[in-house]
Amino acid sequence: MNTQETLYRLALTQLPGIGINHAHNLLQAAGNATFLFTHTKELRDLLPQVSPRLLQAFDHPEILRRCEAELTFAEKNHIACLTSDDEDYPSRLRECSDAPLVLFYQGNADLNSRHIISMVGTRNATGYGKALCDRFIHDLQELMPDTLIVSGLAYGIDIHAHRAALQYQLDTIGVLAHGLDRIYPYIHRHTAIEMTTHGGLLTEFMSGTNPDRQNFVKRNRIVAGISDATIVVESALKGGSLITAEIADSYHRDCFAFPGRVDDTYSEGCNRLIYSNRAILLQSAEELVKAMNWNRPKEIPAAIQRQLFPELNAEETQVVQLLQKQTEGMQVNSLVVESNIPITRMSGILFELELKGIIRNYAGGVYKLV
Repeated sequence: MNTQETLYRLALTQLPGIGINHAHNLLQAAGNATFLFTHTKELRDLLPQVSPRLLQAFDHPEILRRCEAELTFAEKNHIACLTSDDEDYPSRLRECSDAPLVLFYQGNADLNSRHIISMVGTRNATGYGKALCDRFIHDLQELMPDTLIVSGLAYGIDIHAHRAALQYQLDTIGVLAHGLDRIYPYIHRHTAIEMTTHGGLLTEFMSGTNPDRQNFVKRNRIVAGISDATIVVESALKGGSLITAEIADSYHRDCFAFPGRVDDTYSEGCNRLIYSNRAILLQSAEELVKAMNWNRPKEIPAAIQRQLFPELNAEETQVVQLLQKQTEGMQVNSLVVESNIPITRMSGILFELELKGIIRNYAGGVYKLV
């Protein structure tokens, strides 16, 4: 995306009184952020649904100057600034209605890896939880060595998941609740630096943003939205990991939880998720691979030529037929609703159809027939 549009999209996220939902609505109505900022005086006529209060929010030239400085900071520090229309923007996250308009990314991992899971849990990890992280990630590496592990770089389960991923040579992404000019907690700085060459650091917050409490909930939605499934390792009855699990469920993503003893404080949350059917009981990496339908050959041909009449299974045929009816394409959520195919299987179906050269993922997360 051009630098000017990136600048205006970033500025749109900083305007007072315009939350992420209003920002998405404005962007959809106008077509691009550049139009919003260069036609401010005419917006009321061009977009009647825009309220006078929202129009006043655009009268903040200092925000544009601040965003220009941020883009300079990003370029100087080799930080990628990804907008939701960029090819490298996480496609799974793009499907979410409250996806960030702009992400800052420092790293080398593919944010659209074939297999992505988020691992979350209590900051007060026990020996049981640490051992679970280690064993699970070790076994997952042997089964699916291309899996990307996502967490929040926090104390406890988060940092143990990151470190286990590094130990067993899986890429790992840390989603931050602050800007990329710092690492919080500072004690995890060494691990964070290592992750930038074996994964990366990701945030929607500009430099200078403090890790304030409200930012962690915003961070959690990225953790949930970027992955195929969220795994809760250990949790008390209240905590950020349960919020992440709830967000994952709202995105129609699978949620798994490791069970624990009924009298263990940091297993109560996981046991409750399982008991209330908000999470699938998980005991091993093999169970995850089977539940997610990932048990395919590790070796995938580098290129698969499209046949004139490719052999499609029933679900693939159903997706193709839906796309044939919608010439403008469809987003994943719409395909899931129309086909009644779970999101976990839909992701695999779309991946296979892309490999066969039948469909393509265009800007905005829209799938169309080639």
